[in-house]
Amino acid sequence: MDREQEDLQFLGFFGVFKESFKIIFSWRRIFSQITLALILPLSFIFLAHIQISQLLFFKIVNDQDTLDFDEQGGTPSYNKLSNLISFEWAEFWLFKFVYFTFLLILSLLSTSAVVYTIACIYTGEEITFKKVLGVVPKVWKRLMVTFMWSFAIVLAYNIFSGVLFYFWARYFGLYKIGIAIFVGLLVLYLMGFVYISLLWHLASVVSVLEDVYGIKAMIKSKTLIKGKMCLAVALFCTLTILFIGVQLLFENLVVLNITRNTTIRIGIGILSFLLLFKVFLFGLVAQTVVYFVCKSYHHENIDKSLLADHLEVYLGEYVPLKAKDVELGEFDV
Repeated sequence: MDREQEDLQFLGFFGVFKESFKIIFSWRRIFSQITLALILPLSFIFLAHIQISQLLFFKIVNDQDTLDFDEQGGTPSYNKLSNLISFEWAEFWLFKFVYFTFLLILSLLSTSAVVYTIACIYTGEEITFKKVLGVVPKVWKRLMVTFMWSFAIVLAYNIFSGVLFYFWARYFGLYKIGIAIFVGLLVLYLMGFVYISLLWHLASVVSVLEDVYGIKAMIKSKTLIKGKMCLAVALFCTLTILFIGVQLLFENLVVLNITRNTTIRIGIGILSFLLLFKVFLFGLVAQTVVYFVCKSYHHENIDKSLLADHLEVYLGEYVPLKAKDVELGEFDV
């Protein structure tokens, strides 16, 4: 990162895009290695999950339809098919559990690797893939705690929102005033969900580079994001649209195979895979750049030499950058 820290606060939407692409292309070798080791498997697992989930679900639906047409309940064939459907549901949810476990692990490892790499680039430290692999497993533990807190907050938020929507359905429904209330609740829900997601992504970077993690990292990210909310929301929405676009492309043209053309199906599958890992990589780099932008905006000067000292600690447990080292006071603009 060639920019002076005080200049980062002036980066806007396109500035963050430009800076992120510049980092990736300037250090393409290390990012290519991280991509091959972590982000490509993450992308493959995500797309494979969509394909396998659809196959398992459609099989359950077909068997359930067959069972519904069988009017002779209690027969051996009926009971056998009923037991088969129960087994298939268990298989379906077991697959989901294994998928989400691997997805979480690879996501946190990818985040650790990218954030740590950019921090080394920022400080001018020599960075190698072997070096990254040595630190990532230790940083991953901190990210897991932050994720668990984020998950708990999202769960509580969704339960609270679910209660509100329940009361809406019970007392208002799809009447004129009810529709207006539903739209208002939906807008508020989406705004809250985006805000929590932004805090979580920024807290992930905080957990790697500072001595706080978990709920403290969430609180820290809440402070950092003030003043740069529009920038963060614009980036989040753009990346989300790109992510959903790739997912819909894969689901419609590969999984559902609406074109009925095998060659097109294979081509779209490869294209979706290539696009997805690029979106993943860019998103991780961009959220780290946003962290430095927010730090600069709040005049929280990061001493590069102290940050470099902490990044060089490899004996024993990983020693993260302490908050007192990060916040050395305000610098003059």
